[in-house]
Amino acid sequence: MFVEHPLILKDSIEEREYQRALADACQKGSTLVVLPTGMGKTVVALLVIADVLEKRKGKVLLLAPTKPLVEQHAMFFKDKLVGRKVTVLTGEVDPGEREAEWVQSDVIASTPQVIANDLRTERISLKDVRLIIFDEAHRGVGNYAYVPIAQEYMGLNGLVLGMTASPGSSMAKIKEVCGNLGIENIEVRAESDPDVARYVHDIHMDWVEVEVPAGMRKIADILRRLYGRFIKELIGMGVMNAARPPSVKYLLEVQQIIQMRLNKGEKSRTLYNALSVQACAIKVGHALELAETQGVTSLTTYMEKLRTEAASEDGSKASRAVVGSDEFREVEQALVGIHMEHPKISRVMGIISHQIQAEPSSRVLVFTQYRDTCDMVANYVSRIEGARVTKLIGQAGRGGEKGLRQKEQVGVLKRFREGEFNVVVATSVGEEGLDVANTDLVIFYEPVPSEIRSIQRRGRTGRSRAGRVVVLVTAGTRDEASLYSAEKKEKEMRKRLYTLKQQWDRETKGEKAKSAKKTVKKGQSELSDFTG
Repeated sequence: MFVEHPLILKDSIEEREYQRALADACQKGSTLVVLPTGMGKTVVALLVIADVLEKRKGKVLLLAPTKPLVEQHAMFFKDKLVGRKVTVLTGEVDPGEREAEWVQSDVIASTPQVIANDLRTERISLKDVRLIIFDEAHRGVGNYAYVPIAQEYMGLNGLVLGMTASPGSSMAKIKEVCGNLGIENIEVRAESDPDVARYVHDIHMDWVEVEVPAGMRKIADILRRLYGRFIKELIGMGVMNAARPPSVKYLLEVQQIIQMRLNKGEKSRTLYNALSVQACAIKVGHALELAETQGVTSLTTYMEKLRTEAASEDGSKASRAVVGSDEFREVEQALVGIHMEHPKISRVMGIISHQIQAEPSSRVLVFTQYRDTCDMVANYVSRIEGARVTKLIGQAGRGGEKGLRQKEQVGVLKRFREGEFNVVVATSVGEEGLDVANTDLVIFYEPVPSEIRSIQRRGRTGRSRAGRVVVLVTAGTRDEASLYSAEKKEKEMRKRLYTLKQQWDRETKGEKAKSAKKTVKKGQSELSDFTG
């Protein structure tokens, strides 16, 4: 059964009860739709757009964080909407041409920075916009461009549709997103909900535990000793509390507090020294994480980077302090004698090899936290028989290696979908929104502490057929903490979303009841006047 709507291409969109229910809810008021990745947020958007264009007239503005995402959405709407003009506005389009396209188009898909700039220069106005869609709505915090656009739109009596797989785990973050974007209702669906469950394909989750190899354990011990020395210095300076675990999160808080004190005019040698020691601790902490969870190649590359920084004229005092330490030299010497990569890489190769042999048509996506690890994993996986491997990385270049422009990122995913490549090794750029192929296997080289990123990574499989997710965890390291953190935050997010929705629903019912009472009283008064 297909969706029937005068503005939607006939027999092109499967009718799904939960998508229609969500779209209907969005017609009643500005709404945040929280739906698992792969469950058709874009189809919900299409249904709302079609209804708005038919009933409310005016324009629809869709905003997405990146140009590839904008173009992806625009292509879908051009294909599915009948008799309405869809256009793409990006920074590459001449401002004068953007102004003309805005006037002539019914649906405008754009990056938020472009719209914010054009509003500021008064090239465009939101007065004719009846609906704004904020894709990846969890970005609507702080000074991100979604916020000023939403503020400009408030009071114009238009609808807002926010779309995300995860708005954040804290009640404060969820409320901030809703408040910033002018959202007054939340609609949540999970894979287990009755109206969604029959469309969900099984995703088999595996957690594979590995041990830190003896050689790397020795290196980790040396780095831990150096890390502990810097932490002890910070405690002695009175900027850290010895009773609190010296996590990276705590160190970043310490940096903010020191910086705040300096900005307020508190100039002291101790504070400046503390800032430098804090930077040393961050650098050593990162090296420790690489040693325990990433491997020899990533750690060696980082050590070389620190040495280069220390030797340069504009190198930081912190880099020089770390490189000048006895422990740094010990680690360099120990690395010379290690020739085996982290055991994660052999597990990744084994898992992918088995997948390709069992199902030669498989598509595999490997996520890595760091670019160096991405390079290393792609290099090793390319040695597997039958594996056709490519990388999906961000735009920033490093050293002699160029990043991938957004158009090239889209090209990589297109070739992946078409089968030219069957394995993509990706950094975080592969997590958000982009239309990845029907992936059979997703591998996390390491867990990520963010529930948003974890949900997005996981959602790259199980879209149109069953899938498998494998998470590699190094025992007794930050991997375990990251895994626990993401799982805990995801549970908290679901709980708080439902709590907030129930709260809003109660308030809405209360307001409707009050309004009904007023209407009844007014009617009784008028009747009394008439009969009197």
